[in-house]
Amino acid sequence: MTTFVSVENIEKTFPLANGDRYVALKGIDLEIRKGEFVSLIGHSGCGKSTLLNMIAGLDLPTEGVVLLDGETIRRPGPDKMVVFQNYSLLPWLTVRENIALAVDEVLSHLSAPERRNMIEHHIDLVGLRHAADKPPAQLSGGMKQRVAIARALAIRPKLLLLDEPFGALDALTRGNLQEQLMQICEESQVTAVMVTHDVDEAIMLSDRVVMLTNGPESKIGQIMAVEIPRPRKRLEVVNHPSYYSMRSEIIYFLNQQKRIKQLRSRKKAAVARHGLEKINLEIGFVPLTACAPLAVAQEKGFFSHHGLDEVHLVRESSWRGIQDGIAGNYLDAAQMPSGMPIWLSLGGMEGRSLPTVSALTLTRNGNAITLDKGFYDQGIHTLQDLKQMLLATPNKQHVFGVVHPASMHNLLLRYWLAGGGIDPDHDVHLNTIPPAQMIANLQAGNIDGFCVGEPWNVRAAVEGIGYTIATDLEVWDGHPGKVLGVREEWALAYPNTHIALVKALLEACRYCTDEANHEEIREILARREYLGTDLQYIYLGDPNPQMCSIHPSPKEYAHHQFYGQGVNRPSRTEHLWMMTQMARWGDIPFPRNWVEILERVCRVSAFSTAARELGLTDITYSRGAVQLFDGTTFNADDPIAYLNSLEIKHDIYMADVPLTHALTIA
Repeated sequence: MTTFVSVENIEKTFPLANGDRYVALKGIDLEIRKGEFVSLIGHSGCGKSTLLNMIAGLDLPTEGVVLLDGETIRRPGPDKMVVFQNYSLLPWLTVRENIALAVDEVLSHLSAPERRNMIEHHIDLVGLRHAADKPPAQLSGGMKQRVAIARALAIRPKLLLLDEPFGALDALTRGNLQEQLMQICEESQVTAVMVTHDVDEAIMLSDRVVMLTNGPESKIGQIMAVEIPRPRKRLEVVNHPSYYSMRSEIIYFLNQQKRIKQLRSRKKAAVARHGLEKINLEIGFVPLTACAPLAVAQEKGFFSHHGLDEVHLVRESSWRGIQDGIAGNYLDAAQMPSGMPIWLSLGGMEGRSLPTVSALTLTRNGNAITLDKGFYDQGIHTLQDLKQMLLATPNKQHVFGVVHPASMHNLLLRYWLAGGGIDPDHDVHLNTIPPAQMIANLQAGNIDGFCVGEPWNVRAAVEGIGYTIATDLEVWDGHPGKVLGVREEWALAYPNTHIALVKALLEACRYCTDEANHEEIREILARREYLGTDLQYIYLGDPNPQMCSIHPSPKEYAHHQFYGQGVNRPSRTEHLWMMTQMARWGDIPFPRNWVEILERVCRVSAFSTAARELGLTDITYSRGAVQLFDGTTFNADDPIAYLNSLEIKHDIYMADVPLTHALTIA
């Protein structure tokens, strides 16, 4: 299908009273196909209506061009009809006369009977035959909007533009009109662009949803295709398997833009003090028991003790929020899944290399694989039991939740399944779900199980929703769980600050490992600003025996390791194993220059400096080879031979992966 509307490198600026200018839109590129329905969505002030006005010809871009059917749009005209939120009807004319005013003006070349038939057809099209002779004062809001739509369509426009057409209507009227508009657009084969704030409306009506970032200099942040077949009915749309994932995607984008706006408002230039290049930091975390070192460093004063006087902990609901915060420079540093620095550096995020480094392992262990309680009732207590069940139900799709492609949860679950002869990409389906949403999805039947960090496995067991079939103690005891991650350019720009941050968190890790502090830390983590959950779900060490005996084959609780010999020092061998697993499943190419990449990602020197300055030289040695549950010993000798030896794997690609060189900033 050929391009019908083309928006090419649009920029729109407005002069300000003080002589400056406000850049509303910058670098907007969009192509719309004939017959397509496209929605523009974003927060107030992002330039949605400004973009719509330029497509309508009501305003002109400062730079760039808008084309309609190959011709530059320079002015408004009847080929581009706009339906506004406020109806814009002439109050002294009836429904018929309001429509006739437009038809008689634009289609004057038609005969009177042809124009009359056109008017009557569109009155019927919007279901207003009974009100054809009524003035607007005698119509409801929904009826007035139907008149505006009929008037716009009656003159046969090439393009229908709608600026929040249903924003002022009640929910019931809005729903009915949405279905009518969808039917009308399909019957008329009209191309439509709509501005909306309503996520459900956008999914219901659109072929694509265009999401705009915050202004100033708003741009297109994401375009989502709505692959729900037409014709559509509201209930069928809501019950479509992709509906909630698409809805969540848009809501995530909007929430992230809101978060970015908040961070922008308080972010200020680097403040240097105490010999540090920067003491005001935004540090991201996800509400898990593993965030204990960050919470402790904040609450017990370890940050300020090491000169970091202005630290804000930013609570993100998902690891995607962490990756976007780091990529967008809104976060200085973050608690990350252990594989994320490698994943970001090798282009896991949309193929763009974002060199990221880690100088500290914050936690080890603390993860488990939980299945729905119904599987236990079927006698599924082991990996082989699960395999037999999958073989017995080949036509049933079984879905498991993981928290991020780069997370150890994803890598452990995949390795565990593959170790049992189960292909995680063909025999089951893996969905990425934020940690805090795992329990709700398991209870609702959306997933059959998950691999996640605590407290969610314990909570599933306590509430009788699920049971732990395997902990990470069985799959890989001592694996890195969460790490401290920063952009490479940030580490080069603020080397002393980076060391101070590692020192503060390393001391916090040591505080967390002391059992005498566990009750205090549990109470800190239970607060709303951290986990916001009940104390009974939070454990830093071994919980009570009832919690361990999740089912008749007791599972030792996968408690976290926060500190100790070989716990905190980043290991290149471990990062290499994670690199092989991400390449194994097709998330990244395996880099031929893997030695260089490991040296850049694993900042052992920064860790060693921090440990030495704290007098903790006894914890700096390497952990050695990786021992896994299937008897495999992984070392760094020949990762390519290791990948070739794997039976279950994705097509593995190899490439030289040049990392973007970060600038050294004085």
